[in-house]
Amino acid sequence: MATTAELEAMRHALSLARRGPRGVNPQVGAVLLSPAGDVLAEGWHRGAGTAHAEVDALSKLAEGEARGATAIVTLEPCNHIGRTGPCAVALLDAGVERVVYAIADPNVPAAGGAERLRAAGVEVEGGVLADDARTLLDGWLAVQRLRRPHVTVKWAQSLDGRAAAADGTSRWITGPAAREDVHRRRAQADAIVVGTGTLLADDPALTARRPDGSLYDAQPIPVVLGARAIPDDAAVRQHPKSVLHRSGENLGGESPNAPSLLEELRELGVQRVFVEGGPTIASAFLRADLVDEVLVYVAPTLLGSGTEGRDRPALRYLGVDTIASQRRLDVASVTPLGPDLLVVAHPAAEGVV
Repeated sequence: MATTAELEAMRHALSLARRGPRGVNPQVGAVLLSPAGDVLAEGWHRGAGTAHAEVDALSKLAEGEARGATAIVTLEPCNHIGRTGPCAVALLDAGVERVVYAIADPNVPAAGGAERLRAAGVEVEGGVLADDARTLLDGWLAVQRLRRPHVTVKWAQSLDGRAAAADGTSRWITGPAAREDVHRRRAQADAIVVGTGTLLADDPALTARRPDGSLYDAQPIPVVLGARAIPDDAAVRQHPKSVLHRSGENLGGESPNAPSLLEELRELGVQRVFVEGGPTIASAFLRADLVDEVLVYVAPTLLGSGTEGRDRPALRYLGVDTIASQRRLDVASVTPLGPDLLVVAHPAAEGVV
């Protein structure tokens, strides 16, 4: 069982981990305690290719100073040679006698550090403040589980399922409270995806903004899908991050390139993708079964169809040709946002979105 000093050190290690960047590698913090429970050193991981948290902490001590110490780490010490050596070996070489970690490493090539330490006679305890660590590493853990970034698809619609009026105008279906919620969620994402149709129709900045118009500190990478060019004066050109423009080829057909896009984003360190549409892009991700969360902002308004059947539905073809193949969702919550409703849903238990 973890001591009071170890619990306090783990909380501090979690705060240290948050200083590191969110990306390909996990955010990890470490604290080294003396046998008396005093802090000897601390460290955190600063990104791919830099020292891991344990090694960062050890580097601040003189040779032999860590002998008999306890290492408090937010993630199980790694057991593989990547750009850096195994942290489990570094701890052994330093003479650490006890290791306390929050959660096991789900990355198979890196896992096994706890077992290696125990085999060498080090006392090891896992699961300390595990829930807090999972919350911190939620996005990274999702990537390890899914082998791709976590995908949220969002759209706004009228009560009768329309995303825009017959002429294509869609500003604004929902009210200020709903739009504020969208921007807050954008700030939690690493990339935001739209099609050129939406870009050309609405000219979105694709930034995450506070109600006063100022930018959140965290901004998603703007990703634009479609063969049409992005105008030089488009609002997205002023985004603080460079636009990633991909053709979007086949997104409307039977073989969407959504998987290859997600693989590219994963290699860039993206953990959470926020797909804002429009209907063609959202439908492509849904059709490919690449959606983990659906956000639907429903406004109490009716748009109907235009003359000559000019409809602007919230979604397009999903591969549902018969009621037996409908894509069911499990609703997680329904939240009022001013006059609007936000419905949050996830893939149904049978694995169909």
